[in-house]
Amino acid sequence: MTVRKDIKVLLAESNVKLKDLAVEMSEKIGKKITADNISQKLRKGTLRYDDAMIIGDILGYDLKFIKRN
Repeated sequence: MTVRKDIKVLLAESNVKLKDLAVEMSEKIGKKITADNISQKLRKGTLRYDDAMIIGDILGYDLKFIKRN
C-alpha cells in the first residue's frame, strides 16, 4: 500500500475530511495548509516525513520504525 492509500484509509476510518485535516494541521504548525496542498503532496508522492507525523498525531496514530525479523 502507498502512503496516499494509507492516509486516505485512516481519514475514512476516522471520519475526518481532508479539509478538516488541513485546518488542524494549519493550527498545529502555525502555517497555512490547504486540502489541495495535502492532496497534491499525496498524489505526487512528495509528502514529507514530518507532515506524515503531524497527520498521524492529528488522527491519533504514532509512526515508528519496527525492526524486521
